[in-house]
Amino acid sequence: MNARIVRLFAFITVLFAVLIGFTSYWSVFDADNLKAERVNKRPLFEAQQIKRGSILAADGTVIARSRPTGSGASVQYVRRYPDGPLFGHPIGYSFAEQGNSEFEQSHNAELTGEDSEFSTLFDEIRGREQTGHDVITNIEPAAQQTALDLLAGRPGAVVAIEPGTGEVKALVSQPPYDPNLVPSSLPELNADPGSPLLDRATQGQYPPGSTFKLVTATAALDSGKIDLDTVIDAPGTIDVQGQPLSNSGGSSFGQIDVTTALTFSVNTFFAQLGQRVGESTLYEYMDRYGFNSKPGIDLPPDQLSVSGVFGPDGKLLKPDDGVDIARIAIGQERLLATPLQMAEVAATIANGGDLMRPQIWQKVRDADGRTVDQLSPERQSEVMSEQTAAQLTEAMKAVVNEGTGTAAALSGIDVAGKTGTAEVPGREECEGLPNQAWFVGFAPADDPRIAVAATVECTDGQGGTVAAPIAAGVMQTLIGG
Repeated sequence: MNARIVRLFAFITVLFAVLIGFTSYWSVFDADNLKAERVNKRPLFEAQQIKRGSILAADGTVIARSRPTGSGASVQYVRRYPDGPLFGHPIGYSFAEQGNSEFEQSHNAELTGEDSEFSTLFDEIRGREQTGHDVITNIEPAAQQTALDLLAGRPGAVVAIEPGTGEVKALVSQPPYDPNLVPSSLPELNADPGSPLLDRATQGQYPPGSTFKLVTATAALDSGKIDLDTVIDAPGTIDVQGQPLSNSGGSSFGQIDVTTALTFSVNTFFAQLGQRVGESTLYEYMDRYGFNSKPGIDLPPDQLSVSGVFGPDGKLLKPDDGVDIARIAIGQERLLATPLQMAEVAATIANGGDLMRPQIWQKVRDADGRTVDQLSPERQSEVMSEQTAAQLTEAMKAVVNEGTGTAAALSGIDVAGKTGTAEVPGREECEGLPNQAWFVGFAPADDPRIAVAATVECTDGQGGTVAAPIAAGVMQTLIGG
């Protein structure tokens, strides 16, 4: 063969390979960036042409479905949310012009049937219409409704997790919003002073108050800094960094152990315990629980908040940044936590010390009803020993049976829990109401099936009187009986 022809053939082959390479890179490997370009209207058009899969609750209730408008080649699909605000968080919304949020965004690939650009291309070549998969969640509608009812219009959040699997059974933010209104009212929802589009369960950052004493107790017991028989003198007030730190009502408890201190939520005990544990050890256990990093739940990372100690610039503080470890140990100082994070704390203790990755999704079904993917529970971290978890469980049972959390008690079912009342006197939106009320716990205490965190913003009540009954109601709904 003529050498010039061979060289020309080789040159054309190289050019063709380069063309294929660049085309593949743009349309396949760099597809996410291409779609994100504001000038690229292709995703908006495609979103209207594809029948997006439905999202269902654990009991089969349809949370989101797509309805066709028009006919033939001009058919378009529009998202509908039959129960309106009940699942606004954490499901979010999906509309061509407004985009996707929350669960709708994080599971977009399954819901559009776009498992990869390659499979979509092959479907087009074969003339098959792209159809989304249905995604079944772990969310229980009855628990969602109970949480909203018991919040009774007060701003706050409730998270319920199955300890052994990480399955999220309820995730509620008050005030809620109706995703059906997004296409017509998104600017108004964004401007609403109540911030209904903020998912307080996963994005709200609040001082956790005395619920954080569970983390302090974990670090102290599991690291061997103390044991169950160790006692610390707990007077009504101690001096920390030149400022008084007091128990509720100024009560003095004398020489007490950690179980008594948790039962009656003794600040002066835990402040000194935090100092004994030290910054590095307490931070280590915070990290194990999931503090200082984005939670592992199946929601978009940019729609999740981190829990930790924050400086004035909003950056996370490290152990050597001059933090007040005594006040961190009682859930104050500059410590902020999401309700999801505190639910994970309770679920970890309930699960014998193992933190399971929290997940909203349960399984994915194709258009023919076949299960194509299913949740496999995943251990996120080993936080503590089983012995430490058992010791904390006994102390948390005492909190509910005889301490500050008696309002969380359930008839015939042992409950383990911890109350918290964080002081927020300077919070402008609270208009002088001084407290953030908390309760975290799980039930049944000796065979845990559900762990719950409940919090209410801007109240003059206490965690034991305001948040504990909410958590109890949600646990009762999920356990039954």
